[in-house]
Amino acid sequence: MTEEATDEAEAQRHRAKMAKRKAVQDAEVAGKTIEKGLLIVHTGPGKGKSTAAFGLALRMLGRGHRVGVVQFIKGAWHTAERDALAKFGDQLVWHTMGEGFTWETQDRTRDVAAAERAWAKAQELMAGPDFALVILDELNIALRYEYLDLDVVIATLTKRRQKLHVVVTGRNAKPELIAAADLVTEMTLVKLHFSAGVKAQPGIEF
Repeated sequence: MTEEATDEAEAQRHRAKMAKRKAVQDAEVAGKTIEKGLLIVHTGPGKGKSTAAFGLALRMLGRGHRVGVVQFIKGAWHTAERDALAKFGDQLVWHTMGEGFTWETQDRTRDVAAAERAWAKAQELMAGPDFALVILDELNIALRYEYLDLDVVIATLTKRRQKLHVVVTGRNAKPELIAAADLVTEMTLVKLHFSAGVKAQPGIEF
């Protein structure tokens, strides 16, 4: 068999293989008929949980939808993503409600009070009929330290408006929240530059 014939035979095998794969993929996609708001959880020890949530926010904003953000823990730490997303004007509502991480405040009463204020704001946004996506940044941390009632939070999230998407971020997501979620992604830590003495940098960490 000539080299040209061999190449053509290989090309035909590839086309046939891809045609079968496309048929399977098309059938699988066609079988998905449910449309609903998703409860999405980004957790795990790896970096990128909030970053991924803000990527979803950008996608929603690009579609012309309104997005709400409530930050439960981060306080005075200014982030560039807030500045970037703020350019969408009234499409974005952003509330930074925390006072910093618990080892910074060293005051549980203040932390609980801040978490309760953030949760009240989160409920307000989720009740708004014009939001397509609400991001509850670091809510998992507030739940881990029991600043909020886990059962109440989960009940509220599961009873939210049908078409509303909600993203919850933070390490150590509670098993009950994972069970209630539609989509859970765990960021796995493989290698971290902090371990090599590299400090937090603009455009990467904030």
